[in-house]
Amino acid sequence: MAIAAPIFYNQVVNWVNLLLIIFALLIEVAAFGHCLLQRPDAFGAINTLPKAAWLALIGGSALLTLIAGASFLMLALISITIAAVYLLDVRPALRDAIDGRGSW
Repeated sequence: MAIAAPIFYNQVVNWVNLLLIIFALLIEVAAFGHCLLQRPDAFGAINTLPKAAWLALIGGSALLTLIAGASFLMLALISITIAAVYLLDVRPALRDAIDGRGSW
């Protein structure tokens, strides 16, 4: 008599989704914190959205990820994309502008 193994893939999927949401929230909070500490005039120097707009975008995306969670994973992916654009594109340009190494 063969006994089937318990089906636990739903639990594994739920844990993976939870870890992805936590990872997304950590990235979004880090981006928000970095944006909060930057000088407002540096955003104009690199020709991007103003500081308030980036704070609203990143803060709103973190709030959306926190509220929607794993139930709307596509919204969380869009939210982390906003934070990733800030961290990978705007942050290095801000660093160059503030340090004086950029072409501004």
